Amino acid sequence: MSATTIKLEGALLRKLQQTKPPSLSVSAYVRSLIEGDIRRQSLAAAAREYQEFLASADAEREWLDEWTRADLVNPPSEENP
Repeated sequence: MSATTIKLEGALLRKLQQTKPPSLSVSAYVRSLIEGDIRRQSLAAAAREYQEFLASADAEREWLDEWTRADLVNPPSEENP
C-alpha cells in the first residue's frame, strides 16, 4: 500500500490545529475528515440510486407509501393487527 504526504501550512494548518479535537493528531483529524467526506459521497450516491429504483419500481414505491402512512404511535387494533 502506498502512502501520500500532503503538506499543510499557514492559515490552513492553524485552522486545523484550532478545530481538531485535542485527542487527535492533525494527521488523524485530516484522515477522519477525508473518510467522512468519502462516506457522505457514498451515501449520497446510494440515495440517488434508491430514488432511481423507486422511480422504476411501482411495488416498492407503493409499499414505501403504505409504510409512511402507518401509525407507529398507537398499537394496532384487534380487527387490523
